[in-house]
Amino acid sequence: GIEFIDSYVFNKAEYIRFNSTVGRYVGYTEYGVKNAEAWNKGPQLGQEQGELERFCKRNAEIYYRAILDKT
Repeated sequence: GIEFIDSYVFNKAEYIRFNSTVGRYVGYTEYGVKNAEAWNKGPQLGQEQGELERFCKRNAEIYYRAILDKT
């Protein structure tokens, strides 16, 4: 299957991540945890979940073929 991950980094440290397998945001710092709680209740969650369908699944075959062509 396809997994979509969207990481947010500040000063080289990941503070929050959306993972399509988990289906929600997860915070890795105090600030990230607070944002994850808010983003999981807001419109951001639906937008991220839509990216898997809108972008990843539509383009996966194209990227896969390009990788195979290089090997």
